[in-house]
Amino acid sequence: MQRMFADRTDAGRSLAASLKAHAGAADTLVLGLPRGGVPVAYEIAQSLKLPLDVLVVRKLGLPWQPELAMGAIASGGALVRNEEVVRYLGDRADAFEAVRAREQAELERRERDYRGDRPPLAMRGRTGILVDDGLATGATMEAAVRSLRALGARRVVVAVPVASAEARERIAEVADEVVCLATPMSFSAVGQWYADFGQTEDAEVRDLLDRAHASVVK
Repeated sequence: MQRMFADRTDAGRSLAASLKAHAGAADTLVLGLPRGGVPVAYEIAQSLKLPLDVLVVRKLGLPWQPELAMGAIASGGALVRNEEVVRYLGDRADAFEAVRAREQAELERRERDYRGDRPPLAMRGRTGILVDDGLATGATMEAAVRSLRALGARRVVVAVPVASAEARERIAEVADEVVCLATPMSFSAVGQWYADFGQTEDAEVRDLLDRAHASVVK
C-alpha cells in the first residue's frame, strides 16, 4: 500500500483516526519524537484529548561518517547499539563514549529548551503512544521504546504514518502495538511520502507543546 500525506498535520489527523480506542484514556500520554514527530503527535493528542510531551532521542553517528548510526540514546537513559557499525571503530572504543557524551549533553539541552520549567510527564504505570513522522531503519524509535520501558511505562504503542517493512518489523519486536498507515514496498526515505516535508524548527516544537499544555490545563 502506498499513500501520500499533504504534510505532518495531515499525517497526524490520519493517524488519530486509527487510534480512537485511546481517546480520553486517563492513563495514556502522547509523546512526539523531536523534531518532525511533534507536529504529528500534536494532532493526535488534540484529537484524542490526551496530554502531549516529547521524548528526545539522539543518533550516535560514526565520528567520520555521522549519518551512519552506531546506535541511539533517549530520555531516561536508554541506549541502543548497532554492533555491526560499532565494530568499525576497531580499538577506538573511547570514540563511542565521546560521541555518546556529546549527544547526551545535546539531549539534555533540548529537553530544557522544549519544556522550559515544566517537568517531564510521569510514565510509570501508564501507556505511552510514541509518534514520529516515519520510520526508515527504526533505530531511533527502538531507543525511544526502550526508554519508555526504563521509565516504567505499562504499555508502549508506536504510531507512525509510514515505515519501511524492515523498520516496522523491528519495532513490532519491542513495542506492544504498532499503528502504521503505510508500509510501501519501495521505500527510500520518509520524506518521499509527503508533499510538504519541510524541516520542523525548535520554535515550532516549543509552540506546540505550550499549546497542548494550555489546552490540558483548561
